[in-house]
Formats: sequence, structure tokens, C-alpha cells
Amino acid sequence: MEFLYEYGLFLAKAVTLVVALIVIVATIAGAASKQKQGKGQLEILSLTNQLKDITQYARTVLLDKATLKKLAKEQKKEEKSKKDEPKDQSRLFVIDFHGSMDAHEVERLREEVTAILCVANEKDEVLVRLESGGGVVHGYGLAASQLQRLKDKGIKLTIAVDKVAASGGYMMACVADYLLASRFAYIGSIGVLAQLPNFHKLLKKNDIEFEQHTAGEYKRTLTIFGENTDAGRAKFREEIEEIHDMFKDYVQSQRPQMDIHKVATGEFWPGTKAKELNLVDEIMTSDDYILSHYPQREIFSVKYTVKKNMAEKLGISFAQAAERTVMRVLSQAKSWF
Repeated sequence: MEFLYEYGLFLAKAVTLVVALIVIVATIAGAASKQKQGKGQLEILSLTNQLKDITQYARTVLLDKATLKKLAKEQKKEEKSKKDEPKDQSRLFVIDFHGSMDAHEVERLREEVTAILCVANEKDEVLVRLESGGGVVHGYGLAASQLQRLKDKGIKLTIAVDKVAASGGYMMACVADYLLASRFAYIGSIGVLAQLPNFHKLLKKNDIEFEQHTAGEYKRTLTIFGENTDAGRAKFREEIEEIHDMFKDYVQSQRPQMDIHKVATGEFWPGTKAKELNLVDEIMTSDDYILSHYPQREIFSVKYTVKKNMAEKLGISFAQAAERTVMRVLSQAKSWF
């Protein structure tokens, strides 16, 4: 018994020490981040060259020398015959957008879109590989506006959804000239959600007073700590309905062929059902779409990256873990299988 007590005491001290070290490291890293901010960098990689390398490697491993030699001769002959043919000068630019709840990724997206607009012409095309379950209204509204910049310049915009484009994610997706989705991707959720806890009864039970002063009748409709009124709830509901109407109008303007009243219920559907409802145009993965343009077009990946300091990496790790937990709970609550 004494051994277990001493072991438990040792374990508690060890855990305390580890937590203290983490706090110290995070504090130092946070202070350093205030003094030195990371600068962003634009990366443009040739996916065409990557596909060529993959093809060459696979052939080298799988084919015998005689077949490789014969294939090389056929390729040279084919290249010689196409030498005088006019080449397709159009390019396919590929952007990846993996959106979080606060849509902070829009800062990278705006840099990537700007870079493409500086060099692209009307023969070119942009493919956005989109993945997002939605989030804040203003963040995803800005993200959709960034994609609209491409269309305003006459550049074809194709969006591929391999996993999920729901709520704010679908607000972005519907901007596409051509919208792809994989067979089991989650599509839709054209609705608005707002919720908050209220601790007024708990404070009242413990004789804790809360004061809140505002100027303007509807400066604060609902509160977390004060007593909410029916008038405040009604106004809050009215504001949500207004945002939902704006959401529906925007989606309808981008995809007039769909029955907006049928799909703007907050539900989401797998890709095959979404196609039946005109939420998407074709069932196809982003990989297949890229391969369908190879080797006829030059394909480039465009990515804007920012070096993260230690404090940001720690924060992102905790945030990603929490987000994965939430998504796991949601997927268990409603599954298509």
C-alpha cells in the first residue's frame, strides 16, 4: 500500500513537471513570435513533371528491358510526328483549400488567387480541391468572394469535393463553373446554426450578480450570463433567418438550375444524391480530373505557405485534435452506412 502511495506521489510530481515545462516552452515561443513574425512564401510546383516521374518509375519497375526499349522508340516517333502540331498552351492551376471553423485559410487563398491572376489568361483553368464542413459566415463569405475573382477575369473555375463541402464549404463550392464530387462526399447543409449556453440560473442559485450595459435596443439580443427575454430571442431568430435568406439567394444565383427550396433545409447528402438534386455537376474525384488533363496540358500546384513558430504549432495541434473529435462525434450521429 505504501509503495502504491509513493508511486502515485512520484507520478503526480512527474506530470506536474512535464506540464510546467510545456507552459515555459509555450511562453518563450509566444514571446519570440511577437518579436519575429514568419513571412509567407509562394510555391509553384509542376504536377506534370511529377506525373511524368511516376509514370517513368512505374514502367521501369514493371516492364522488361525489351518492352521499355520498344516503348521509348514509339514515344520518340510520336513526339516527332507531333512536333509541327500546334501545342495546347492552356494551363491547369491546382489549389488546395482545407477550411477550418474560423476560415483563417482564406488568407492563404487570397495570395494564391492573386498569384494566378497575375499570370493566367482566359485559356487557363483553375481547379480547387475543396474540403470544409463550414464555419463563420464572414470568413466563408470572403473565401467565396476570392474564388469569384477568378470567374470575374474570365478564367474557368472547377471545384472538386473529395470528402466534404457543407454549409460555408458549399457556399464556396457553388461558385464553380463546374462542380465535381466523389461518390460519398458530404454535400449541402445550406442552413445557419447559432447556439450559446446560458448560466443565469446557475449564477442566481449561487447569489452571483451579473451586470451588462448597452446602448441601442438590439446591441445585445442574447447573453451568456444574463437573463434572456422573449424579445431578445425573437430578434436573434430574425437575424438568423436573414442570414439564411442571404445564403439561399447566393446559392440560387450561382446554381439557378437547382430547386433551392428543396435543398436549403440544412440537410446534407452523399455525392450521388447531390448530383440528382443538381448540387453538383459530375461524380468524379480530383485525381481523375487531373489525370484527364495529362499530358495534354501543363499542370501546376499553387500553394502559399507561412512558417509557423513553436507557439502556433502547439496551438494548431490542440485545435486539430479538438476539431477531429467534433467531426468524429458528428459522423457517428449521422452516418450513411
